[in-house]
Amino acid sequence: MIALVDCNNFYVSCERVFQPNLNKKPVVVLSNNDGCVISRSQEAKDLGIQMGTPYFKCKEGFKIHGVKAFSSNYTLYADISKRVMETLSGFSSHIEVYSIDEAFLSFDGMCIDLTEYGAKIKKTVYQWTGMPVSVGIAKTKVLAKIANHIAKKQRQCNGVFDLSSLSEDQIDNMLNVFPVEDIWGVGRRYAMMLRQQGIKTALSLKQKDIKWVRKKMTVAGERIVRELRGTKCIEIDTMIKNKKEITCSRSFGKKVSTIKEIKEAVSEYVTRASEKLRHQESVCTGVYVYIATALFSEDRYFKGDLQKLVMPTANTSTIISNAHNIIDNIYVEGKKYAKAGVVLTGIINKTNIHSDLFEVSYQTGSQEKLMSVIDGLNNKMGKGAVSFACNGIDKQWKMSQKLLSNEYTTIWDQLAIVKA
Repeated sequence: MIALVDCNNFYVSCERVFQPNLNKKPVVVLSNNDGCVISRSQEAKDLGIQMGTPYFKCKEGFKIHGVKAFSSNYTLYADISKRVMETLSGFSSHIEVYSIDEAFLSFDGMCIDLTEYGAKIKKTVYQWTGMPVSVGIAKTKVLAKIANHIAKKQRQCNGVFDLSSLSEDQIDNMLNVFPVEDIWGVGRRYAMMLRQQGIKTALSLKQKDIKWVRKKMTVAGERIVRELRGTKCIEIDTMIKNKKEITCSRSFGKKVSTIKEIKEAVSEYVTRASEKLRHQESVCTGVYVYIATALFSEDRYFKGDLQKLVMPTANTSTIISNAHNIIDNIYVEGKKYAKAGVVLTGIINKTNIHSDLFEVSYQTGSQEKLMSVIDGLNNKMGKGAVSFACNGIDKQWKMSQKLLSNEYTTIWDQLAIVKA
């Protein structure tokens, strides 16, 4: 048996953990540069606030209805996610962290009352992290996703629903009202094609001929149909796979025109990407950098370039130096840039570095030790406690986060204050 545990309105719920006065009030979280709505509390949904709504269009309406808006606090969200996943790992020896707010758990070989166990998971996660979750249980991943959807939508489930406890006819009745576009793995294009073929529900897809499905939706579609029929085809993947590319890109808080500001931003992005690279004990063999003006600007400009590194490395300063060389080549004076991005490419495990007679490798020299010391200080003292001067001080280009809450769990002077 498989359970999907999904945090309810995750970003909003993270804000409520340390601000309980927001409970039962309409709350939304905004995208980068406070652009549009990307997370809503149930109260905000009840007001008709749609996902993707631009903030500037509804700012006045938010004031009228008492809607509280927050900038995305990714550091806080990542830390709470880590705590949730650590809590869930105590309930199963096989857990797949699917996203920042979702995880699959395997209950194979466990002789337990699944609904009762799901309720225990829900209660424990809330007690230990303050995060409300829904638990969907079924024989396969696809059905567990559907069960989780039902657990969220139907109040009588109390956040836990075991689809496997139903008869085959009862399951089919559930699938007969479940939209085909909401099935896990069915993208927008497939959903459009299926509806054109008269397949509008999960049940009608389940009953479709396998050969037809494989022809129209490839092997991936066949797996989905077989999983709808209760045959496990998509296993729980407990292995944490290292990324083959690491990207860090942001839109600027304001338009940037000078090469100095662009280099500062790119240096900051390289720093973040390099930290992730070292965290997975890898090195990169190349760096790609791009800069772009606004999408609909009259002087539309997008340019990027790739530079191969002399030796594989995870040394931030070396990668920054190569990234700056790229900026020198692609920067055009007089344009107003809106975004920049960095991609670390050719990622390999650091143990796979081949020695070079004329170059000191990342591991054999002092580079790795230096990076380890910097990472340790930043982990202990807070992000950015030690940084490279080329990252800038003032950082006028930095992403706009005017509605940012405190980083309650990662910065000492932003800890929650308790008053008795």
